Amino acid sequence: MGKLGSKAMRRTVLKFGGTSVADLERIAHVADIVAWRAERGENLAVIVSAMAGETNKLVGYARGAAGDAVTGSNFDDEYDVVVSSGEQVTSGLLALALRKRGLKARSWLGWQLAMKTSSAHGSARIMGFEDSGLQDSVDSGEIAVIAGFQGVTDEGRVSTLGRGGSDTSAVAVAAALEADSCDIYTDVDGVYTTDPRIVPQARRLDKISYEEMLEMASLGAKVLQTRSVELAMNHQVRVRVLSSFAEPGETNQGTYVCSEDEIVEKQVVNGVTYSRDEAKVTLYGVEDKPGVSARIFSMLAEAGVNVDMIVQANARGPERANMVFTCTSADSTKAEQLLLNHKADIGFENLSVSRDVAKVSVIGVGMKSHTGVAGTMFNALYKKGINIDVISTSEIKISVLIDAAYTELAVRALHTAFGLDDG
Repeated sequence: MGKLGSKAMRRTVLKFGGTSVADLERIAHVADIVAWRAERGENLAVIVSAMAGETNKLVGYARGAAGDAVTGSNFDDEYDVVVSSGEQVTSGLLALALRKRGLKARSWLGWQLAMKTSSAHGSARIMGFEDSGLQDSVDSGEIAVIAGFQGVTDEGRVSTLGRGGSDTSAVAVAAALEADSCDIYTDVDGVYTTDPRIVPQARRLDKISYEEMLEMASLGAKVLQTRSVELAMNHQVRVRVLSSFAEPGETNQGTYVCSEDEIVEKQVVNGVTYSRDEAKVTLYGVEDKPGVSARIFSMLAEAGVNVDMIVQANARGPERANMVFTCTSADSTKAEQLLLNHKADIGFENLSVSRDVAKVSVIGVGMKSHTGVAGTMFNALYKKGINIDVISTSEIKISVLIDAAYTELAVRALHTAFGLDDG
């Protein structure tokens, strides 16, 4: 990530999501928060999302205008022009609301920032920054209100970073400005040990490591976008998640996402996540010989199917195996059709897809130095009569696939088993 220049004074990046800027009343509230922080001597860059629901409306406009006739690369670049306009509107409105409060502020769009991205319209990756004058503007005390989710390609075309891309924009700007912190204001007051709607005893974490947050984001927690956490970890950007619904000056500690070294007392397990957007695909009687797995998963990757858990076991027949993998429910239809179309090439006997499954995971950096986590997890599920279908592990997480009907029961049981209940 290219730096915009040397660090001269305290710089802070703030980011406000769609629910935080949902209407003019919410934007006025955000302006009050920003003004309060500016009064405390912080030089601010503020990244904003589109107003809640606006992006969906713009997507509908783009698809409606194009119809079935305009597809692929002929559609994608103009699609980005349309959907990025939501953030443009918000940035201008917030800049006006700040000026109304007597503050010096201006809006910045992705191309004005020279936030250079790849040319993958709709899912572009940030490549770096050019010197656009942003740093000088921020250091002068002018509040930079930046339209998130967007950048510009080498060809000078508008690009977007994909859903949740404003989080990534915020972390990228914080890295480039060498900001002291990147505060993500959202509709929750921090990162919790699990979903409080399922477990009322869930606790807000004061700190969580980048690695844990990355696992939680990828395994179902909706607080931060996965790519933003990855970027923060790579550039050691200190991120804080806090509520945009608190009043300026009100206690609003949030949760710091930071290096593992900053966390003195490490819990064995820090969080329990779940995802119902899962499907289990089983291939029966696959030929058990070298190259078959490579052919199957290369084919799925080329089709854009993101595979998660994979298990292979011997089948009853000679030189045959059964193969199980999971993917999102949305991808499962595509995967099923693709595999059936290539049944003869791959050489399997039958295929089944189950979409009434859920993935439940326990996560914690403390697993690196503690044994018995798997035993505690499996025993807690066994006591509730919950059958485990598929298991996958990493250094700091264990995930299991279970019947979706038992999702909430499993989350509550695991939250209690690992001592995460508040009080």
